[in-house]
Amino acid sequence: MPDDPAGGGPHSRAPQAKRATASVSASCLSRRTRIARRSGDGPRSTGELAGMFELGRPAVSEHLAVLRTAGLVREEPRGRHRFYHLEPARLTEVSEWLHPFERYWKQRLEALPDLLDEENGT
Repeated sequence: MPDDPAGGGPHSRAPQAKRATASVSASCLSRRTRIARRSGDGPRSTGELAGMFELGRPAVSEHLAVLRTAGLVREEPRGRHRFYHLEPARLTEVSEWLHPFERYWKQRLEALPDLLDEENGT
């Protein structure tokens, strides 16, 4: 597979790829995905999120730190509390970055029946 299925050299989209890779990495864990999703329902505090997932606040704080670093959530301080919001723009960026790969695998899967027929001699 080429370095960049969208065209260009392996480094032509390096900054975007780096950010998108961080975003994908952060969202890989099921808990982080669910935490990010709940943050999309409206601003949520660490304590509120901890209660939703039966996790301790320190564990939720670690997940939120990864999500913040990836740009998937933003933090809003309110007095002594911090509230977290989903950043949908980052998800759009990840989707755009993944699109060439989606096209690549879709083409490969569409060609699979022909390949299997060829393998089976039919």
